[in-house]
Amino acid sequence: MSKTVDPITLQVVAGALHAIAEQMGNVLYRMSYSSIIRESQDLGAGLFDKDFNTLCESDSTPMHIGSLPGYLRGIEKTIPLDAWKPGDCVIHNHPYYGASHSPDIAIVMPVFYEGELVGFAGNTAHHVDIGAATPGLIIDVPDMYAEGMLLNGLKLYNEGVRNESLWRYIRDNTRVPSLVMGDLEAQIASAELGVRRFQELLATYTKETVIQSCHQLMDYSESMLRRAISEIPDGDYTAEGFLDDDGRNRGVTLPIKVTVKVRGDGVEVDLTGSSPQVPTAFNVPFEGSTKVACYFAFRALLLDTYTLADPIPANEGSFRPVKVTAPLGSIFNPIAPAAAEARFCQIQRVVDLIIKALAPVVPDKATAGNSATLSFAAYSGVRSSGDYWVFLEVNEAAMGARSTSDGPDTIEELMRNTRNNPLEDLGMHLPLICDRYEIRDDVFPGAGKFRGGAGVVKSQRFLSPGFVTHESDRHEDAPWGVFGGHPGMVGKMEVDNIFDPSKKRSAYAKFSGLRVDEGDVVSYFSPSGGGYGSPLERDPAKVLDDVLDDFISVEHAFEVYGVVFDDVDDGYGYAVNAAKTQTRRAELARA
Repeated sequence: MSKTVDPITLQVVAGALHAIAEQMGNVLYRMSYSSIIRESQDLGAGLFDKDFNTLCESDSTPMHIGSLPGYLRGIEKTIPLDAWKPGDCVIHNHPYYGASHSPDIAIVMPVFYEGELVGFAGNTAHHVDIGAATPGLIIDVPDMYAEGMLLNGLKLYNEGVRNESLWRYIRDNTRVPSLVMGDLEAQIASAELGVRRFQELLATYTKETVIQSCHQLMDYSESMLRRAISEIPDGDYTAEGFLDDDGRNRGVTLPIKVTVKVRGDGVEVDLTGSSPQVPTAFNVPFEGSTKVACYFAFRALLLDTYTLADPIPANEGSFRPVKVTAPLGSIFNPIAPAAAEARFCQIQRVVDLIIKALAPVVPDKATAGNSATLSFAAYSGVRSSGDYWVFLEVNEAAMGARSTSDGPDTIEELMRNTRNNPLEDLGMHLPLICDRYEIRDDVFPGAGKFRGGAGVVKSQRFLSPGFVTHESDRHEDAPWGVFGGHPGMVGKMEVDNIFDPSKKRSAYAKFSGLRVDEGDVVSYFSPSGGGYGSPLERDPAKVLDDVLDDFISVEHAFEVYGVVFDDVDDGYGYAVNAAKTQTRRAELARA
C-alpha cells in the first residue's frame, strides 16, 4: 500500500486536478462553434483513473461530468483496457452504453505515463444536430434508431491517425456539419490538453504520489457525504408527482414516485412506482442520466460549498454512498430499443422530489418546489442557399424559496447550470428576433415567509418559415410550497403571429417539428417556484418591495400576505400600515 500523502501535498495535487479540469472546460467552450457549447456551456470535462473513477471535474453542467464514468464503462464493452494505445481518441454517445443521451457526444483519450495506462481525459458536449428525425431535438419518435447517429465506442483516432471514413460519416450525417465538426475539434483539443496536463502532474509529483492523492481525495469526499447522511434519521421518505404527457399521448400523465431510504451513512433512491417506459423519446438512460441525477441531488443538498467551511473535492467519492434503483422497463430504466433522448424534465423532477421527500428532516437545507423542468427549444429552417440553420436554446425558470431567503428568479435551477445566449449574437447569425425576454408577470410566485422565485418569459419571432421542436413539462403539476408556503405556478406555451393576431393559440409543453411561418412568435412561460413558510410571517417591508417591483399586486398583498398599505406621496406611492396589517393578518390566521 502506498504511503499516505501529507496534507500540504494533498491540497496542492487537489488544486492542480481541479485546475486541469477547468482548463479542459475552458478550451472546449472557447474553441467551439455552436452557441449551445460556446455560450450556454452545455458541457463537462475531467480526468479519470483506469477504474473509471472521476478524479476531477470542470465547474459546468453537473449532468455531463457525472455521466462520464458511465460512458467509460460503456466504451469498455467495445474497447477493453488492454486495447488502448497512446494517441487513441474514442467517440461515444450510445444511450444504452452509459451515455447521458445521444446528442451528448463524449471524446475520450487515454493517459499513458512511462508506458503504462494510468487513466483517461474526457469530455462531453451537447451537439446541435446528429441527424435525428427532427432538427436539433427529438421527442415523438418510435425508437433509438430515430435519434440519429449512434456511436458506440468507436476510435476516431487510432494511435494518432484519424479515421477519415468515420470523420466523413459524421460530417455527412448532420444538418450543420460546420458546427458539429468544429465542436468535435474543440473536444479533441480539450482532451489532448487533459492528457498533457495529467502527464505533467505525474512527472512533477511522481505517479505514486498523484495516484495515492487521488485515492485519499476520493475517500475524503466519500467520508464527508457519509457524515452528512448519517445526520439524517434512518427511515423511508417518499414524495410523488407527475409529468404532463409523453409528447404523443395527450392527457395521459406519467407518475413519478421517489422513495429515499436512509440507512446509517448510506442512502438508496428507489424509483419504483414511477411510470413504465413510454413509446416516445421521453425516457431516461439509467446509467448516464437517472443515476447521475440522484448523485447530484445529495451532493447539492448536503455538500453545498457555500454552506461549508472547507470545500469538498468534486470526485467519485461523492457518488459512492448513493445507490439508485429503478425497475427495468420503467421510464427511468428503459429497455432498448426505446428512444431516450428527451430525458431532462424527468430527472429534474427526480431531484426536486428527493428534496421534497427529505424536507421534513432537513428543513434548513431543503427548498420549496422548484420549477424543476427544462425549456429546450430547437429552432431551425433552410436558407435560400439550401443549407440548414439550427439553433438550440435553453431557457431559465425559477427556484423554490429556502429557509432563509426567497427563491432566485429567472435562473437555471437544479441540474442545468447552463448560460443564456446573447440576443445580439442570435440576431446577427439567425433569422430570429427575440421580441420579449423578461420576468414573467401574468402570475405571482408562490407566497410564503420567503416567496418562490419568479419565472421567465421568452418570445422568439421567425423572420422566415421554419420549424420548432420544444421539450418541456409542468403545465399541470405546480411546484409545491412547504411548511405553510403556497404553491408556485405552472408553465405554458403560446404561439401567435404578428401579422395575424387571430392565429394566437396555446401549445403543449412538448411538441415535435412544428412548422412556423414568417412572423410566427413562439413564447415560453416558465413555472414559478413555491413558497417556504406561512405568508403571514413575511416581513411587510419585503411585501412592499415585491409590490413596488411588480412581482405581486396590492390586492395579492392584502388577500394572501395580509399586508395593508396607505397611499402616500413619497415617490413610491405606498407605505405599510402596521396596525391594519396586524389586524388583517389576525383575521386571515383565524380563517
